[in-house]
Amino acid sequence: MNKVIAIANQKGGVGKTTTAVNLSASLAATKRRVLLIDLDPQANATTAAGIDKSKKNICDNFFENEELSNCIHKTSDDYFILPGSQDLIALDVAIRENEKQGYLKKLIENINDNFDYTIIDTPPTLNQLTMEALLAASGTLIPLQCEYYSLEGVAGLIKTIQAISEKNLSSNRVLGIIRTMVDLRNNLAKEVSEELEKHFQGLVFNTLIPRNVKLAEAPSHGVSGIKYMPDSYGAKAYLALTGELIRKVENV
Repeated sequence: MNKVIAIANQKGGVGKTTTAVNLSASLAATKRRVLLIDLDPQANATTAAGIDKSKKNICDNFFENEELSNCIHKTSDDYFILPGSQDLIALDVAIRENEKQGYLKKLIENINDNFDYTIIDTPPTLNQLTMEALLAASGTLIPLQCEYYSLEGVAGLIKTIQAISEKNLSSNRVLGIIRTMVDLRNNLAKEVSEELEKHFQGLVFNTLIPRNVKLAEAPSHGVSGIKYMPDSYGAKAYLALTGELIRKVENV
């Protein structure tokens, strides 16, 4: 069964796209069939996947009725991607104005049999595109940088997901919080990490994603950190995180 997972946080710069790309690549490395959907108008996941922005994307499917199969492309990391573009700004408006809420959920339902995992990279705001991801997902991962400002908004996002579930609009639940760009030599990072474990018991993944230059360099080469430098600390951390995720969602 296709496990649809949104990567969400209202704050930008917390490693959402890095997590989406490297999680997709790590899952694909385990021979699972993976689709990454880029819902961020910046389309950074599309670039990081090595996909030319002139390729057919999710906006072509919505606005031009392009066949979905023509909009999904295979990456050199062996996962598939439904790319994004700046036109996602228009898509955000069109879904609201044309009352097309649930568009993404229906789109994914049409291809459920083709994939084991669908990962959705979302914009750094709680707009209609993020809501589309939350409605479509069966679980949400929240990447969080270990800084105090990063804690703001997490409780709000969790409440939004709970509200969607309580209204029977989705079966979405928070799968966990991922600590990203961690430098434990920094006392503040340690303090925030401990606060997270205290306030969100059972929701914080054990794996810490370190600050890592190889993870930052990989997108400019159009590949994941897993492929770019598999022996780097960042790549090993995402592989470990993937193992944790698989145990959490497949052994239920």
